[in-house]
Amino acid sequence: MEQERADRVEQLFAAHARAVRAYALRRVDPATAEDVVSDVFVVAFRQLEAIPDPPLPWLLATARKLIANHYRAASRRERLNSELRPLQAGVWSDAHAAGHPLLAGLARLSERDREAILLVAWEELEPEAAAAVLGCSRATFAVRLHRARRRLAAVMAQQRRAESFSPRLTEATSD
Repeated sequence: MEQERADRVEQLFAAHARAVRAYALRRVDPATAEDVVSDVFVVAFRQLEAIPDPPLPWLLATARKLIANHYRAASRRERLNSELRPLQAGVWSDAHAAGHPLLAGLARLSERDREAILLVAWEELEPEAAAAVLGCSRATFAVRLHRARRRLAAVMAQQRRAESFSPRLTEATSD
């Protein structure tokens, strides 16, 4: 059964990969187009029973959706990068983090705590890989990350308390 599915997807690939690639190349860069082609046929394998006859319109619609997902993800990454650009150079300060509670919280952490959190959250490394970056064991990194997260939560809770207290103080003094 699995071999039949694989054979069917191979047939689809042989018959339509060129058209899917051409469609993708007209919309994205060559490297992304190759990823889209691969992803289209992964989706085709998973949803083989849903593919109508003729299959090309379905394959192109799948490519269209994958390209849209690519653009949405790229847009989110760009927005995040533009917000974090001042922080990428290691300039962690409250001035750069104003209006961003999480960034403000990160700015208040030590460089060591911030690095542990960002390796996992921003760089999307697994704990073992993050430990290798820091030159420590996985267990040591797990402890560092746990403590850093705990400190970040405490800093953010303190910020929330200060923010909820500040308007009441302003209201009380303006009477």
